[in-house]
Amino acid sequence: MTSPQQPQPQPQPQRGPHDTGAQEMPPAAPMPPAAPPAPPQPAPEQPTPAKEAGTMMLQAQQAPGQPAPAKEAGTMMLQAQQAPEQSGPAKEAGTMMLQAQPLPQAQPPAGGHPEPTPLAAHGPGGPGGAAGTMMLTVPAAGPPHQQPQPQGPPPQQPHHPEAPNWQAGGAGYVSPIPVRASHLGDALVSEWTKIRSVRSTMWTLGVMLLLIVGVGLLSALALGSERRVNPLLAVGFVGVLLGSLCVMTLGVLSISSEYGTGMIRTTLTACPSRARVLTAKAIVFFGLALVLTTIATTLVALLDYGMLNGPEPTVDQWLRGTVGAGLYVALLGLLALSVGALLRHSAGAISAMMGVVLLPMLLALFLQGESLKDFQHKMIEYSVPNAFATLYDIPFLPEGPSGWEPVLILAGVTAVALGGAYGVLLKRDV
Repeated sequence: MTSPQQPQPQPQPQRGPHDTGAQEMPPAAPMPPAAPPAPPQPAPEQPTPAKEAGTMMLQAQQAPGQPAPAKEAGTMMLQAQQAPEQSGPAKEAGTMMLQAQPLPQAQPPAGGHPEPTPLAAHGPGGPGGAAGTMMLTVPAAGPPHQQPQPQGPPPQQPHHPEAPNWQAGGAGYVSPIPVRASHLGDALVSEWTKIRSVRSTMWTLGVMLLLIVGVGLLSALALGSERRVNPLLAVGFVGVLLGSLCVMTLGVLSISSEYGTGMIRTTLTACPSRARVLTAKAIVFFGLALVLTTIATTLVALLDYGMLNGPEPTVDQWLRGTVGAGLYVALLGLLALSVGALLRHSAGAISAMMGVVLLPMLLALFLQGESLKDFQHKMIEYSVPNAFATLYDIPFLPEGPSGWEPVLILAGVTAVALGGAYGVLLKRDV
């Protein structure tokens, strides 16, 4: 390919015989005025774009009108032009050519040696082609390999209009899982799954049933039908008192164990509403304890009625000996759950509940002074063992609460403790 018309070489200054070939630039040579543009030359015949698409040529040449030394031409011009037609595939696109135009031959100085001619790089046409031409060829990528497409229309994805799509207006992924707001029912299911899947529930409730039913049955067998018992259902008092200790232990563990293992963090992350979590725990535990204790006390009452001799129990006695005793035991367990939420420590909460149940009665036994008689009576009247005895119509003292009053008193105390547990859980960090 013929390059555009090159400017005529400028006369070079003469060198003396002692010059080494290097010549300093003039210190402050003024820039000559730009030469008028050369008339446009007719462009050589270009190949069709279909065969040589994307070909670019970068040509370095000396700027016109610059009095540069013979060996230090520091001015470069980059000129883009179409590369000459190459031999090769007709569709080889993506060829770039970088061409350095050789400097014009300088005139040898008088009495000196001629300057060496710069080496010319072999161009596309071989050694005889354009000197100083470098080519960087990027083969054109062929058509991508296309996978065979299955025939027929693409399968349609199921559309769920109730599922939210965060890509507004786009056809993004729509989860098939329905998204809805959680409520108390979800928390109840979660707490029920936890309380029935741990070993402590099976052990504590199993021991509770064994104590209530076993002690009641052994007492009925020891008394026999020859001895008259009044009231008839009072035999189950001892078993219910011992079984309540197991229920209180389970109430503490149902919440304090989560603080001990760190499970409370996961629970509150899944359900950020702390009040909902505590409400679900209270409902599940209270319902479970009430149902199991009532079933156990009813079974013992039926055994006593069939095996013992005594007056016929009234309806109120039946209710207080079965449902009343179960309700009182469940309230004790709920009180223990509240204490566990307040203390967040299993051993400390269990010890505190044991003290609430047994300590007043034990202290009353040692208060024998005349001045402490009234205080001793009050401690006995409002103790937990006397409350159970009152439900079975065998109170320790004739004065004090009677009938359903022990259940109402314990319900008030449990409500206060549970309210404190709500306040602490909402304000305190886990």
